[in-house]
Amino acid sequence: MTITMNDTQLTTFAEIRGFLAGTVTFDFTAKTTQETYTWVQNTLLRFGYGKLEKKDKTLVKAYLQKVTGYSRSQMTRLIHAQTVNGRVVRKRSLRHVFTLKFTTADIALLAHTDDIHDNPNGKTIKCILEREYSVYKKQDYRLISTISVGHIYNLRKTTLYRRINTNYQHTHPTATPIGERCAPQPFGSPGFIRVDTVHQGDKEKEKGVYHIHLVDEVTQFDFMGAVETISESHLIPMLEQLINAFPFVIKEIHADNGSEYINQYVARLLQKLVIRLTKSRPRHSNDNALVESKNGSVIRKWIGYSFLPKGYAKALNTFYFGCLHEYLNYHHPCAFPKVITNKKGKQKKTYPQENYLTPFGKFKSLPNASSFLKIGCTMESLEQIATHHSDNEMATIVQTERSILFNS
Repeated sequence: MTITMNDTQLTTFAEIRGFLAGTVTFDFTAKTTQETYTWVQNTLLRFGYGKLEKKDKTLVKAYLQKVTGYSRSQMTRLIHAQTVNGRVVRKRSLRHVFTLKFTTADIALLAHTDDIHDNPNGKTIKCILEREYSVYKKQDYRLISTISVGHIYNLRKTTLYRRINTNYQHTHPTATPIGERCAPQPFGSPGFIRVDTVHQGDKEKEKGVYHIHLVDEVTQFDFMGAVETISESHLIPMLEQLINAFPFVIKEIHADNGSEYINQYVARLLQKLVIRLTKSRPRHSNDNALVESKNGSVIRKWIGYSFLPKGYAKALNTFYFGCLHEYLNYHHPCAFPKVITNKKGKQKKTYPQENYLTPFGKFKSLPNASSFLKIGCTMESLEQIATHHSDNEMATIVQTERSILFNS
């Protein structure tokens, strides 16, 4: 290693000023940081830096900065070290190192335990390690049995663990292939249904009744049913009954990402009925907005928020299928938006008075409405249902039946 420091010709402050001005030169080449520090120390001693006046100290510091290329703050630290300690040496960086609680033997025990148990989750391994020490009195497991579940996953990342347990793999998240993630696109045709679940609350760890709510995107035909639980034994029969209640052919059902609908049982039912299943997209909270708004304006308005036990499901279904469905779909007007597009292409929805129609009224206004009906269902039969009672008469019936329901 070669170092050239031929600055002995610089002995006066005038020569230093000339060097800083560029009229005096000398060779300076240092291969290591410590060699540079040694040169700084010798230069400070040669000029007697500690006894100099302030202007001369400034001149020497500028000289040292230019030669070494160090910043002003770095040179100040080096000069301070020379003043306090009498020398300038490079300090070793001291990093904080956490004390290792678990030894290589403990990591080996963890890896071996994981391997022979076919790599279960952290809580299972934690329980096994504790049992090895507390139940079977194996002293080798005394320390590793105290490990936290979170730290198990930390040790699984270590090189030693990977060398011993070569079969361990991280959990790989898998996307659910059931349902297509997109927004419904009915293009003015009925049969595109939104579905959602409404829970009627809990009381002292007892689950309340669940409402299954289906609303058509275009006509707002509205059907709901009550189930005791959202398991397949209750949900699938009710879902099929609600689908059959619509007078027109169902082409698509859209749900949020709840597991009560995005599962193999619902997918199998819809496949049998030749109905497409779609689900909401990430960061698109309005994909299922229609049925969610109907949850409040229909279910919460007519049933309320109070807790209803599971036993109420049968009575609720009698009320729903007995009169409420007829009232909502044939006698209760709904608001249908009119979309206005301004010059900038921004769309705005308005709700003029003439756009308030019953779901059946909206269905009748569709071009070739009868072509959407199911086999065996005619416009005449639907007209008979719509004209059997007036709106006020049907509303009175619903009010009476609701009073009977809750008084019971």
